[in-house]
Amino acid sequence: MQSTPHLDVLPPLVETGKTDELVESGRTLFTTVSPLNDSYAVFPAPLLEKLSTRSRSTDSGEQNIYLVSSKAPPSTERRLFIGDTSIIFAAMQNLRKTVDENGVYLTQPETIQRSIRKLALDYVNFAKECWIHTSRIAGEANLATADHYRSLYTCLSLFTILYLPEYGLENAPVGDDLMEWLNIHFIEPSTEEGDHLSGLERPWEDETYWPYLTRAILRGLSKAVTFFLGTLSEHPSGNLQRLAQSIIPLLSTQPKLQHFDAERDFAYASHRWKEKVRALRIELDDIPQSDRRDNFEDWWDRFSDIVGILEGREEVIRKVCEDLGADWREVCVAWGVFVDTRLRRQDLPDVVGQVLEDMPPDPTILEDMVHVALFMGDPLKALEHAAQLDPWLSAHLADMMEPLSLVEQAVNDESELSVRDFSVLSYAHYLHSDPAMWRITVTYMYSCGKVGTATADEILVRVPLRLQSKPSNANDGGDSQADQGDLSAIVKDVNATCHEYQREAVRRTVCKIAAQAFVQKKEFGLAISYCSSAEDWPGLGRVIDRVLQEYIHSGPEQYTRFVSGIAPSLQGLRTNTAAHGVFTHRLMFAVRYAEFHQRLLNRDLQDAAWDLVSMLQEGIAPKAWWAVLLCDAFELLQYDPTPLFSYAGTCVLLRRLDEIISRTAQGAGEDYLKILEAKLRIDGQKDTQKRLQLVRFALAKYFARCAMIGTGGTQTAPRRVDPTV
Repeated sequence: MQSTPHLDVLPPLVETGKTDELVESGRTLFTTVSPLNDSYAVFPAPLLEKLSTRSRSTDSGEQNIYLVSSKAPPSTERRLFIGDTSIIFAAMQNLRKTVDENGVYLTQPETIQRSIRKLALDYVNFAKECWIHTSRIAGEANLATADHYRSLYTCLSLFTILYLPEYGLENAPVGDDLMEWLNIHFIEPSTEEGDHLSGLERPWEDETYWPYLTRAILRGLSKAVTFFLGTLSEHPSGNLQRLAQSIIPLLSTQPKLQHFDAERDFAYASHRWKEKVRALRIELDDIPQSDRRDNFEDWWDRFSDIVGILEGREEVIRKVCEDLGADWREVCVAWGVFVDTRLRRQDLPDVVGQVLEDMPPDPTILEDMVHVALFMGDPLKALEHAAQLDPWLSAHLADMMEPLSLVEQAVNDESELSVRDFSVLSYAHYLHSDPAMWRITVTYMYSCGKVGTATADEILVRVPLRLQSKPSNANDGGDSQADQGDLSAIVKDVNATCHEYQREAVRRTVCKIAAQAFVQKKEFGLAISYCSSAEDWPGLGRVIDRVLQEYIHSGPEQYTRFVSGIAPSLQGLRTNTAAHGVFTHRLMFAVRYAEFHQRLLNRDLQDAAWDLVSMLQEGIAPKAWWAVLLCDAFELLQYDPTPLFSYAGTCVLLRRLDEIISRTAQGAGEDYLKILEAKLRIDGQKDTQKRLQLVRFALAKYFARCAMIGTGGTQTAPRRVDPTV
């Protein structure tokens, strides 16, 4: 696969055409290569000559570090191919798991091999479909893509033929199967040549006639051969006419292994057929020299080459293939059909080695190099070239090779990976060039032992949860609801993946990260839900503190709206035995304090007074909030129509106020006044002591008022109970 010529990051580190501004600022771009894969860390850094002049303070701020892949992200059609074949890969993992857990391979090898073969054929068919689909789309880029899928198709087909034959046929002759593979993937002679010759009255006069006929015989294309040999019935040489009529039934009766129930019968039929070929050779040699040429060329030499092919003469087949411009593949395949009809898979390396001495492959064509390695019975070399051709190919070949014992299952001491795991993990790193494909990425990684599992965990923890902001729509008031839904869906998918692979620690970490993301969006109810799911009780406390800060910064109306989203979580936390009481208590205060302000906003002052006193009396309100609650009581204490606090309630307020003042005098003011100071700062005020003195004066005045009207110790109006609390 090709690497991308440039790296795009968002937001951009440098705008197009503005690199001079970066230099003028005394900075440059630095990259660090990952030791694990082909990714880079890209970040701005000061120029070396500027390092000594830069102050430490400028380096202490945050800056973006971009993690980018050198691989171009998969295209749309590539994503479809990856997604479809990942289903086959998952089925393969289920099969491997069954074998590992139950030892089925030892007792049912036929069933397992048939299952692997079926999955291999599924890979072949998907590669074929992608090749056909992309071939139909116009454009130079699509032609290159189609050719790439054609390469995958040929490699997978060859692997299946050589290493995954039908069960029981592992030791059967392989020549006919290879010839079928060659005719499917490397079509020769071309249809155009045949159409051209068939339109001629005397085709033998055309210079392409004998090369076409010879190659058709070499490829076993009996119909085309029969037709064009039949045209020789009009040839001026009576000897050639007779020979053509003699060879036609010979070609049509050449024995094929699939037509016989036993290899012994096939071998006997092949021997008898070769005797008939020898008889034809004798007949050919008896042709006088004077009748071996026509007005165009020496037809006898051409026909002799054809008979030499049928005789299985190695030197003739090599010569013919060289004259036709054929490569080493055609020679090797013809060898198994004509030279040694009982050629077996384990004998192929010897034959291929001899052929390659005179007809070496092109090392720049990776497809050819994969073919060579597969023919030579060298799976490791095949994986090496396949990785260069496409990491997808090497990963899926290795995944099938390991259960077939074609590669070692042992783990390398240095990399801590087996051959199979190394190939699959390399492909998974390529997939990670598109972060949106994280589901498929971790599927491959989790199949790669401890190293793959650790890497997949990091991928899940770093699944992008912050979405790009979409343009706001005036009709819908923005995109917060859509973002919330998208974010929740992503987290749900990540959690489901964690459950699937039993990664509970990762799931909790992701929930913590999601909670932080929801806090930034001020979706506090969802943030609390994810903190609870992660059993992150300190994080829950921070979320509640953030909600309480909204009161300080945004006021009571906004605060009550936020709390309405988190109130339903309170009941669930109360029943959760794992929840820490201190954080549940803090959430209870946030909810009760919001109810208090809601009653104030509704002018339900009597119940508001009850709430305020009970929060202080029952210990629900944290000490840091006492001063704020006492300041809230200031308005209620001055309510003229009727007293809102009982004598006992007023005494509670006074005791809390006295404790604040005395503890502040002893140096513990920060424990009691920090929240009030922050609120006054937002309101443009600073003197907390002055505010507390105003509360003290209001209390004194209220006591005097209560004494005058004789309220005693009872509340002036009964508390209305809210059934929802």
